[in-house]
Amino acid sequence: MKLIFYIFFLLSFSLFSQKDSVLFEKEVKLNSYLKTLRSSENNTEKLKNNKIFKSYLEEILQLDGVFDYPFSKLKTLGTIKSDDNLLRFFNWNIEMDDHSQKYFCYILRKDKRKKKIFLSELVDNSLMLPSRPDGVLDSKNWYGALYYKIIPITKGNRTMYTLLGMDANNSMSNIKVIDVLYFTGNSPRLGSSVFKTNDGTKKRIFFEYSKKAYMSLKYEKEYKRIIYDHLSPETPSMTGFYSYYVPDFSYDAFIYYKNKWVLQEAVVGVNKKGGEKLKVFVQNKKTGELETREIDNKWIDPSDKKAANGGNVHVARTPDMDTEKNDKIKLNFNFLKRKGGWRNRRTPESYSNYPYKK
Repeated sequence: MKLIFYIFFLLSFSLFSQKDSVLFEKEVKLNSYLKTLRSSENNTEKLKNNKIFKSYLEEILQLDGVFDYPFSKLKTLGTIKSDDNLLRFFNWNIEMDDHSQKYFCYILRKDKRKKKIFLSELVDNSLMLPSRPDGVLDSKNWYGALYYKIIPITKGNRTMYTLLGMDANNSMSNIKVIDVLYFTGNSPRLGSSVFKTNDGTKKRIFFEYSKKAYMSLKYEKEYKRIIYDHLSPETPSMTGFYSYYVPDFSYDAFIYYKNKWVLQEAVVGVNKKGGEKLKVFVQNKKTGELETREIDNKWIDPSDKKAANGGNVHVARTPDMDTEKNDKIKLNFNFLKRKGGWRNRRTPESYSNYPYKK
């Protein structure tokens, strides 16, 4: 019995090795095409070399074993998988001579029921679309972006995917986007009414900001939220000119609740939990040299218990506390509502002196 199992293992290993060997050879050739593309000097060369690269990549993506092959040589091609391991994106861009961008994307989708892998393409048609399209888009009418996170979500009995992406837009500004991808049959669709904001429910969210700044937009699985830098104009006179918007050191988030991403403003950002010990550099008073020491990696309570009137007790507001509070009130966001829309926490005039009833 052990001998039969050993023979089966060797045969399986041999088959996998053959697949990887074929894909490795293909990857080497594909990487040479990619390097040629990246060294192109003008629009004519870029479009010509991209056509060759794209055609060969599409051929490779139809081979067995491609879904799990790492493609580690392709340094300037983005390839990411969804958290449920059912989607894989192959995504890249070329920058034109005028600093505008053209984007390309192939999607591999596993169908567990049919035990097949389907290939789809998103076609950048941004020139024919509004700058911030707000409707449902099909695969032939894509705004173009580089995606870096795929988050599975559920809406009814359907699995959908929240996408985080970036567009290098132009010489003045960048754009980040949160969108939703789903499939009708084997056809991809982009956009779904799952984002609850101050201005109503949206199908996707865009953030445009200055090229001089960096905006963080990331998913925190532990807290089921997408947290991001809140953007403000550099000066009040620049309001509405998004090339002059920068992070203002506060954070907002979309929290996933009842199949919706619900906006929560002015949230607290926290670092990931570290180990029990933290390494720090301290100066040796005798020798004057720097030494490494380990200290407890614990939060230090800044409360002054000896202050007047019983001391100053400080409570750090963390996402854990928000989650506990939300569990108790069942994430009832209706208390933020008022006539004419949701209150903006950053505009004090939107508050009354007696907003709630006991």
